[in-house]
Amino acid sequence: MTSTAHTPRPPHTPKIQEAVEARDALATALTQAGIQLPAMDIRTPWADDREDDARYALVHLGVCSAPIAHLLADVITKGIAR
Repeated sequence: MTSTAHTPRPPHTPKIQEAVEARDALATALTQAGIQLPAMDIRTPWADDREDDARYALVHLGVCSAPIAHLLADVITKGIAR
């Protein structure tokens, strides 16, 4: 039997939902460009469970290899050139 660590989810707030939607949109765009980051998740800079619309959530892109970083740079450069 294998045990898996449970990562607590942050409280569901409009800011969390906004970050989830942004992460999903970015993941879709990256996939269409042929790029996959190994880990993308949502992080919050607070430790408690208070709901506060002034707080925000972050789209954490994780780490990527040098070849993936080059692909990202190429896609961004091509987008700028349009």
